[in-house]
Amino acid sequence: MASEETIPIIVEFTGGLEMLFSDERKHRLSVPAKDSKGAAVTVGWLVDYLCDEIMKDNRKEMFVLDGHVRPGILVLINDADWELEGEASYALQPNDNILFVSTLHGG
Repeated sequence: MASEETIPIIVEFTGGLEMLFSDERKHRLSVPAKDSKGAAVTVGWLVDYLCDEIMKDNRKEMFVLDGHVRPGILVLINDADWELEGEASYALQPNDNILFVSTLHGG
């Protein structure tokens, strides 16, 4: 990586997802500005990073299914539905707030 530049972001989990992340709802993270190929880091990159570096629970399938955020989990980028922002391809910006909300409930 040519640059050591980082991006400060906030990642939040609600609806039960916080239990996968040490029961912490809000995480203030500093992530690399570029991925290993030199491209801007995206929400898709962030999801992998969260699973590999932040998630302490081994039930990854409750968050990710077939390499994508599991259906039934809403993703908001700065309070807007990620579908309006390009979903996983959205390039992270300084001070972004990424919120994951689970709508999955047993019964």
